[in-house]
Amino acid sequence: MVMDYNIFGYGIFITVIAFVIVVVGKICYRNGNIFVAELIPDHLDLCQQINKSLLVSYYLVNIGYAAMTLVGWETIISLQQLIEVMAVKVATIVCILSTLHYLNIYLLTNTIHKLIK
Repeated sequence: MVMDYNIFGYGIFITVIAFVIVVVGKICYRNGNIFVAELIPDHLDLCQQINKSLLVSYYLVNIGYAAMTLVGWETIISLQQLIEVMAVKVATIVCILSTLHYLNIYLLTNTIHKLIK
């Protein structure tokens, strides 16, 4: 009989991804307040609202992607395969997080500079 490691893998994956999403979200939110306040120094309330909107969007995108990722898992029949699948899935989400972060910084910087001029 072949053991199915999917349920075990889902539990580990959800725990790891939830931790990564929450920790990175808190760091980006805390540092984002300073960054956005530098871009629009005279409108601190607006900066706070922009940063809150970015945090909510960040959580929604990442939680949604993580949930969709669970659907596409093949049947995992060995611990080695479980580790490989986990590494690929977590690395993919971390790469997406970093890409979205830098895209947000780029768009915010360019959009706000255009609005200020």
